[in-house]
Amino acid sequence: MSTIRNPRWFWIPARVLLFTFLCSLLAFAVSLLLGILGVIVGARLRSDTPNITIAYREIALPAALMVAGIVLVSTVFMEVRHYRQSKALAEIARSSSPGGYAKRSPGI
Repeated sequence: MSTIRNPRWFWIPARVLLFTFLCSLLAFAVSLLLGILGVIVGARLRSDTPNITIAYREIALPAALMVAGIVLVSTVFMEVRHYRQSKALAEIARSSSPGGYAKRSPGI
């Protein structure tokens, strides 16, 4: 006899926020690297000293915030869809098990 896990809704916000934070941190790091390289190349072409704070303020931070917004919205939709799908599949498995029900585990 198999146990069926009920999906738990309270893990959705934690997963969404963690994934959003990690993706925005990665986007900030990559855009900062590209911004620093761009500022250095631009300063060399103009024979000027590079102002690296431009890479933080005008390139990396707006890019990271834009990615965070996109990731937040898309992750919320994906997690809610996954929760509803898992809930439906658990109900189908519970109703189709021998005897009409299966042993319920306490969940995740």
